[in-house]
Amino acid sequence: MNSRTRIALTAGVLSVALGLGATVQASAGTPRSVSGKPSDNITRIADFYGAYIDAVTDEGSGGLQQALRSHYLTPAFQKELNAWEKKNHANGVLRAQNVPLAWKVTDNGTADYTEAVITLTWSKSSTTKLIVDMTRGSHKIFHIGDKGIGGK
Repeated sequence: MNSRTRIALTAGVLSVALGLGATVQASAGTPRSVSGKPSDNITRIADFYGAYIDAVTDEGSGGLQQALRSHYLTPAFQKELNAWEKKNHANGVLRAQNVPLAWKVTDNGTADYTEAVITLTWSKSSTTKLIVDMTRGSHKIFHIGDKGIGGK
C-alpha cells in the first residue's frame, strides 16, 4: 500500500469515527435548563415539592422533611397537616403513602394569594392533582388539598 492510499484510508477511518462520535453526542439530547427566582411563588412551590420529594426518596422519614415543612409551611398549616396525617395514615404534603415518580407545578391564578396545581405522576397511566395555596407576602404555603381555598 502506497503512502497516498494509506493517508486516504486513515482520513476515511477518522472521518467515520469522528462522524460517529458526533452522532452519539447529538442523540443524547439537547441540554435542559430550569430557572426560577425566590420572589416568584410558583418557583417557591416547585422548589418545595422538588426538595420534599427528594427528601422523602433519599432520606425516608428523616429531619430534612420536617425542616422543609418548617421553612415553607405556615405554623398553623403544619399543625393541620400533622392532624390530617394521623387521621389518614399518609404523607400530607403528597396525600399518599408512597412517593411519586415525577411532579409538575402549574400556576392556577388568583388575586390575593398564589394558587398552583401540583400534578404528581405515580406511573405511566396514573396521576393525581393537588391544589397548593401560598401567601404572597410571607411566601408560605397555607393549604394543600383536592380543591383550593377558593373552591376551584
